[in-house]
Amino acid sequence: MQHRTVAELMTRGVVRARRDMQFKEIVRLLADNDVTAVPVVDDLDRPVGVVSEADLLRKSADQADPSGRAPLPHLEAWERAKAEGSRAEELMSAPAVCARPEWSVVEAARMMESRHVKRLPVVDEADRLLGIVSRGDLLRIFLRRDDAIRDEITDDVLRRTMGLGPSEVTVDVREGQVSLGGSVEFGSLIPVIERLCRSVDGVVSVTGHIAHRTDDARRSPGGP
Repeated sequence: MQHRTVAELMTRGVVRARRDMQFKEIVRLLADNDVTAVPVVDDLDRPVGVVSEADLLRKSADQADPSGRAPLPHLEAWERAKAEGSRAEELMSAPAVCARPEWSVVEAARMMESRHVKRLPVVDEADRLLGIVSRGDLLRIFLRRDDAIRDEITDDVLRRTMGLGPSEVTVDVREGQVSLGGSVEFGSLIPVIERLCRSVDGVVSVTGHIAHRTDDARRSPGGP
């Protein structure tokens, strides 16, 4: 199976900020390029952090409300330091959480989820910036056509990997939702088939209606 990589999904020609870029320059950079965040890079073009609209808004949140209706929020020391900062290196979220171009969608998504970030700068072996991948980029795999998903399951999963013919297992795909039918020899094959189908790029869900002729679930490895 051919899984799409971060290199295929990422945005190249990334807008970036230098460490000494001033607050208003960053705001202008975001507005001019219609983006919500940019990586901050050092002199070797290596990401050292990411500065986002959320980082910049801390400065507004830290200002007194002229009406007196909204009290100043409690900020941790690191949050107050960012609110009082004026340069990218003071405002950014650091260190930068980065991805490699050869990563799969699953690897990138898990990194975003575990580190609670919305985007990942993509770096080469020398940690130089190559691109940036966002949540929206990863979701693009779900725009794959149903017929492309069906062909991959039929050819790669069932025929090449499992050695099954089209007369044994049928595949129907609608809006990324896969429905499997037919019959196989051993019941132990069914969860394997379903798991492999779920790993195909663009699959939303898998529903199995596959019958089996032999129940081998309770067989011992050395049994008949």
